[in-house]
Amino acid sequence: MKYCIIGYPLKHSVSPEMQNSAFRYYNMDAEYVKLEVNPEGFSEEIRIIEKRFNGANVTIPFKEEVAKYYELVGDARAIRTANTIDFKKGLAYNTDVYGALKAIEPKFSIEEIKNIRVLVVGAGGAGKAVSYGLVKNGAVVLIHNRTESRALNLVEELRRFGRAIFIRREELEKVNVDMVVNATPLGMHGFKNELPLPEKAIQGVVFDTVYNPMETKLIRVAKEKGCDVVYGIDMLVYQGAKAFEIWTGKKAPVGVMRDAALKALETFIKG
Repeated sequence: MKYCIIGYPLKHSVSPEMQNSAFRYYNMDAEYVKLEVNPEGFSEEIRIIEKRFNGANVTIPFKEEVAKYYELVGDARAIRTANTIDFKKGLAYNTDVYGALKAIEPKFSIEEIKNIRVLVVGAGGAGKAVSYGLVKNGAVVLIHNRTESRALNLVEELRRFGRAIFIRREELEKVNVDMVVNATPLGMHGFKNELPLPEKAIQGVVFDTVYNPMETKLIRVAKEKGCDVVYGIDMLVYQGAKAFEIWTGKKAPVGVMRDAALKALETFIKG
């Protein structure tokens, strides 16, 4: 069996090490590889890939695009954004929603989410998944995006499920929230190492969906300000574990996958 991660760029990804550790745990004859795909050729490439692989994870910048090609299931259908594909069944799933909620759980349980206000920066694939997971569980979610039209469109989509509010750049420093989420690639290896929002807006629990590096500038500043933090690696592991279960029908060895992801990150950082 063959699986892959599809995205561009992918140098930073540790998904192969994480998923292959789970295959080894069960002594499965399976492998998982990186496939960098040029965004301009995605529509042709995905049709070639689906013939060669059993399943795939999908990351930046294809999570919304890939949703056009397969039957959407559950959360993926709700937000028309997917990150996990079962090519044999022709189905697309969104395990980012599950991954984000599991990552947040030590700070805010599902029951507690209904009582919080959250600022989410980023209205792409990750931003949609995190925001939807929070809104559908009762949180008030404030959405900011550099391109305002994308944030406005997401707010309109989310209002079918709960409470969502659009926030302009100039309003960020005045917000009062329980949690701040970075769902942009800012801070990720290969992208600009800068804060995705003004330092004054960093408050409460700070969740950075970026996992490489693990200690982003946002996480560092949040710690300096005395904030609790949630690392992107947790979302990565949980979404990956759910994808593994979709593909194989087996219970994901979450601890094994987390250890493999952390080891791969450490190796990447050492160069």
